[in-house]
Amino acid sequence: MNIKQAKEEIANTLKAYQTRDDLGNYLIPAVRQRPVLLMGPPGIGKTQIMEQIASETGVGLVAYTITHHTRQSAVGLPFIEKRTYGGREFSVTEYTMSEILASVYDLMERTGIKEGILFLDEINCVSETLAPMMLQFLQCKTFGNQKLPEGWLIAAAGNPPEYNKSVRDFDVVTLDRVKRIDVEEDFAVWKEYARRRGLHGAVVSYLDIKKENFYRIETTVDGIQFATARGWEDLSELIYAYEKLGLPVDREVVEQYIQLPRIARDFTGYLELYRKYQRTYRVEEILAGKWTAAAVSELRTAPFDEKLSVLGLLLSRLSQEAGRVRAQDALADTLHTDLTALKARLTGGTVAGEALRDLEQFRRESMERAAAAGQLDREHRTMDQRELEILARYRQDLLDGDIADKDAMDAVRGWFATEVEVRKAAVQAAGQCFDNAFGYLEETFSDSQELVIFVTEITAGYDTSWFVEHFGCDAYFRHNRELLFDDSRRRIREEIAAERSGE
Repeated sequence: MNIKQAKEEIANTLKAYQTRDDLGNYLIPAVRQRPVLLMGPPGIGKTQIMEQIASETGVGLVAYTITHHTRQSAVGLPFIEKRTYGGREFSVTEYTMSEILASVYDLMERTGIKEGILFLDEINCVSETLAPMMLQFLQCKTFGNQKLPEGWLIAAAGNPPEYNKSVRDFDVVTLDRVKRIDVEEDFAVWKEYARRRGLHGAVVSYLDIKKENFYRIETTVDGIQFATARGWEDLSELIYAYEKLGLPVDREVVEQYIQLPRIARDFTGYLELYRKYQRTYRVEEILAGKWTAAAVSELRTAPFDEKLSVLGLLLSRLSQEAGRVRAQDALADTLHTDLTALKARLTGGTVAGEALRDLEQFRRESMERAAAAGQLDREHRTMDQRELEILARYRQDLLDGDIADKDAMDAVRGWFATEVEVRKAAVQAAGQCFDNAFGYLEETFSDSQELVIFVTEITAGYDTSWFVEHFGCDAYFRHNRELLFDDSRRRIREEIAAERSGE
């Protein structure tokens, strides 16, 4: 299955394991709660889905790359304990708590979360001395004489032997005690994830054109060469940073992430074209509604891959604009909840500055607990930080303005209205960008396949589809009618295939 299906299956497994009967006992007894063994090639997102599941379900997450551990750190150190049997004292070997199990208990103590996922990566690459202990853990959920707490799902990940010479095969006894999920790379699923995470437009549009370069591992005379999903995502982050710093992204830089020279060289060339298209077609001017007749004519007669690249540029910018609206919308909703809590505190007689300080502290502690539990991704961390900054500013403004407690709520409402206006302005700006993009493409392509591709990509994009659903876009709905007909979709695919085969 693909990584998205694997994520859904693991989330369903977690839900099933945590379901209790009428007496409060787990519906599936702990002894029957098999560890999940996720097997698949490296770099396809096995670790990321664990983080997503924890964030989306609210459980804790403790993650380890097991190859970093020795037998002592995983099992614990031995020590001598004195015991009496039949009136005689004996020296008995005991073990300290495993570092891994201790991390689970630490998380429970810090966060108050009693259920979660213990994720062990590279499970089939452990050392010879540690291998028996890991097999025991998968089978019995114990390290030495200490057991994993109930309510915790063991999820382990490993690579098939063709990808790693250090891999150890599991025996039948172990395999018969795990829930094995085999996962394969899937560009369509990764592309959905890439749009959701805001990966660089050059990476997404390049792979949309050269899907065969998304994931490749080749054995050559120079050794193993590869391009993986992890490599493309990390390269995207670097490109953003280098662009901000004004640093060049050349082939040598790309090869540090895409370690298959042929693909690295090809992407470097495409990145140069991508930037050329940015300059040539002046995407920002198009979104501002200021395109020229030359820009229309040039794109209309351009090669098909160039058209796709320009569509990618437009989609990337629309996704950014829609993402800003979504973030501001979420912030406004969160602040509205804060104001409701503030009003309740003020009604109860709490001093305004103290009420805001308490609310700020509560939000900060919630953020810290989520981070400690492995639930805080970058998007939520950013929103939490913005919320804390605004609450702190409200408190300081009350102090600087020497505003009386009886007037505090009205003052805070006024400041909150500013955030609502920012949201409204962001919606209007993004909506205008959508309208202008459609206007330019309608003038360029009329009702041809390029418009249908554009509408399809907006539908598939997380932020763009969210924006259209919440705020509408007349041009989108007008063109989207074509996608209701299967014959139209089939015709488009055939036209694209025919055009590409004729290049």
